[in-house]
Amino acid sequence: VHEVDNRRDSESEESEEESPADRNMIWIFSRRFQLSVPKLASRRRVVQELLNDLLRVSHNLFSDSFFPVLEPVIGVGSACEGWSPHKEEDIVYCMFVPLKPPRGHAFHLEPDCMGEMPQTSMRVRVELVCTCTGEQPDQDMLCFLHHSEQELKRNQVASLLHTLCTGPYLDGEKIALWFQTFVISAWSMVPQSRRYSMKVLPSCRSCKMKLMKASGRSIFVETVFSVQQGDSDIFLSSQPPEAQLPPSTTWLESYAVAEAKFFRHVAMRAPPRSCHLKCLRLCARILEGSGLSIYALKTTVMHLLTLIPLSEWQHKYLLMRVDDTMHYLRCCLEEKRLKHFFFDNEDMPQEISLPPAFQGAQPLNLFQHLAQDPAAQTEALKKFDDL
Repeated sequence: VHEVDNRRDSESEESEEESPADRNMIWIFSRRFQLSVPKLASRRRVVQELLNDLLRVSHNLFSDSFFPVLEPVIGVGSACEGWSPHKEEDIVYCMFVPLKPPRGHAFHLEPDCMGEMPQTSMRVRVELVCTCTGEQPDQDMLCFLHHSEQELKRNQVASLLHTLCTGPYLDGEKIALWFQTFVISAWSMVPQSRRYSMKVLPSCRSCKMKLMKASGRSIFVETVFSVQQGDSDIFLSSQPPEAQLPPSTTWLESYAVAEAKFFRHVAMRAPPRSCHLKCLRLCARILEGSGLSIYALKTTVMHLLTLIPLSEWQHKYLLMRVDDTMHYLRCCLEEKRLKHFFFDNEDMPQEISLPPAFQGAQPLNLFQHLAQDPAAQTEALKKFDDL
């Protein structure tokens, strides 16, 4: 893993195989678009160690309660994939914290028929289950189903249904507030508190933190709560996209864990100085102001990484791969169609686990809004060509 991290963070541009003209052009691009990024891997490890230490404290504090069980963190997003379109001071390290039901509880995922979100939305129904029967009855707790309400109130803390739920459904806002309060109270218990000061930033569906060193350098962290769909790499996320605020019991389908796993798959098999991450950064800089989302760009590069052999992503081919990316994107704009990477994709690496429904499903079109609005497509093509 460390070898992969070191390869990802390498910013050396020298190669005997590159022509002088290509080398000069890459140097110009690097200066013009500020392609160099900080050592992402080392800061990512700092963030992961911090959150794992906080989770250890939480397990001790909440061992006798019925709050959700916090699973080990999973790094997601561009900074954890080894690239970032942002400047150093704007990079946010995003971490998913998967939630599991506590003792005596079960999670059931239900389609959110009331939701009007463009992506799949679901609700997490919390159900009480019997703990007094079975092969290994839990002797340390009263059964929520088979003990009287008086006994439960007198001898046991409240169930999850009475703390972090609204009705029978898990509430993302209540979970975020609970975790933010915990982080503030537990900060002095983790070793990182001796090296950093910490501030919890406003957020209603996640926990955003700013870590500050005495030197003035800061690291921004966002902890997003998630629920795994079966045994797959697809999760439900507590954090909606910007400018969208569904009900607090609505959880949105997220592909971030599968995307991070895909980039690890590529890193393990790509040439030692693969240009795919620099290609992403360069294209992101070029497309600033185009109105095209970073997600559309990332989806394009993921498609190309399965269509073009990884041996063709050596550093000397950077300009070719940038050209391929821009050409692919323009074709998608013309056709008003960009296929979502994780639906009905025959080129999907086997180690990425997807729900059975994803196979043979009608692929989502990330440019559906352009298909429905010819004027928007014309404007998008004009901006793209101008850039």
